[in-house]
Amino acid sequence: MNTPVPYRIGDQVHCADGECEPLDRVVIDPVAGRATHLVVAGRLVPVDLVEPVEVGDGLRLRCTRAAVERLDPAEETYYLPAGAGLAGYAPEETLLLPYYGLGAGGAGLTPSLLLPDGSPALEVRERIPAGEVQIRHGDRVEAMDGAVGRVQGLVVDPRDHGVTHVLLQEGHLWGRKTVAIPLRETEWRGGQVNVRLSKAELAELPAVELR
Repeated sequence: MNTPVPYRIGDQVHCADGECEPLDRVVIDPVAGRATHLVVAGRLVPVDLVEPVEVGDGLRLRCTRAAVERLDPAEETYYLPAGAGLAGYAPEETLLLPYYGLGAGGAGLTPSLLLPDGSPALEVRERIPAGEVQIRHGDRVEAMDGAVGRVQGLVVDPRDHGVTHVLLQEGHLWGRKTVAIPLRETEWRGGQVNVRLSKAELAELPAVELR
């Protein structure tokens, strides 16, 4: 099957042994113009695990749910610097480590990590391979003369996982029309897709039917 297929962010993903989780986002290499990973169930899923399917059949993985859970996590947790004035050290010189206190009823030890004011001292960051970017449902799309809508997904060639188009979410400009923007006309910057076309040029793109 060589027909490019839409990766609609938010659609259900199916594993070899049943439904998994919806597609959260897609990670792409913007230089090579190809998808590298999907983020499903909080894990970085290499696109090589995607089964080739016909348009309209949704995304299917050639691995089980348990195998997905063993993949690298899509987020990392960091300790935040402690506040100023703690034991005479500057914020960049200190980190708050977890301490262990009695759990409910004294039945066990429960890890806790708090700043002096009682607020959590952890920060969760999304992790993607160096030099790559992630595309989310609802990312802003900006034409040369202003905002035009939000990202709905990507169109991917299953032969090499090359991204051919960005799907522009249906908006008020064209009623219920969805358009596919050629990848060569786009660039990603700070969670936004910039398009080297005007609103009028985008309006002339043919509509795409998504099943």
